[in-house]
Amino acid sequence: MSESSAGSETDAGSERLTTPHPDHLVPNSARMYDYWLGGKDNYAADRELAELFLQKIPSMREMARANRDFVTRVTHYLADQGVRQFIDIGTGIPTSPNLHETAQAVAPDTHVVYADNDQVVLAHARALMISNEVGQVAYIDADVREPEQFLGSADLKEQLDLDRPVALMLIAVLMLIDDSEGIHESVAQLRDALPSGSYIAITHPTADFDPPVVAEVAGAARASGMTFVPRSHDEVAAFLGDWELVESGLVPVKAWPRPAGDDADAKSAWYWAGVARKP
Repeated sequence: MSESSAGSETDAGSERLTTPHPDHLVPNSARMYDYWLGGKDNYAADRELAELFLQKIPSMREMARANRDFVTRVTHYLADQGVRQFIDIGTGIPTSPNLHETAQAVAPDTHVVYADNDQVVLAHARALMISNEVGQVAYIDADVREPEQFLGSADLKEQLDLDRPVALMLIAVLMLIDDSEGIHESVAQLRDALPSGSYIAITHPTADFDPPVVAEVAGAARASGMTFVPRSHDEVAAFLGDWELVESGLVPVKAWPRPAGDDADAKSAWYWAGVARKP
């Protein structure tokens, strides 16, 4: 156990984080997500804001689970398309089944690079760096706003061959970065660095389904010191650039790739989700 995760039982998951982390007074999206999914790796500030979200959006736990279920579905889909390399930026606190578990169940030789800039996430991710006989799993301490540093990382180059198709996973991470921070340019740099045949998978919370409520929780997040930027369908689509949407297109997260169910159920989780392929 590293110093950054002191007080957290990462193996048994039996105790909450108790030892203060330098940012323990500021809510953190990864730890809030962990709380909504029933985890114990979160602080009081995370739980307080997470509970406020629940007061305004009682189905928030189900939304978080729907987003997580998408990761499993889309990873399986991409592995079935022959993708053997994944980059998961903003990976968050590990939740089983993890992306690499799903991908390597389909193709054991899959290489997965997780990237995040949160020290609590780092402490947990180190436990994931277990490679099988042919596949690889690695974690890079990196920020999506610094694509040049990430792409130039020796650890990334050691794990992945960027001349071969890669799946770039941007799952519920872009909402943490304001447009003024150059996030569109950063994502474009990541897309440009990947070869033809690569994929991008994205989920992003939106106010499209209930603008007043989402505006209220976004304001509460900002007041607590956390950036939270819900985006519209067209704003999320812009992150895909000119890549070709596959399957259902950019749709509510529960509707990718159109499982059985009516539209009302599909829109019960307020995330847009989609996958696009680089021509």
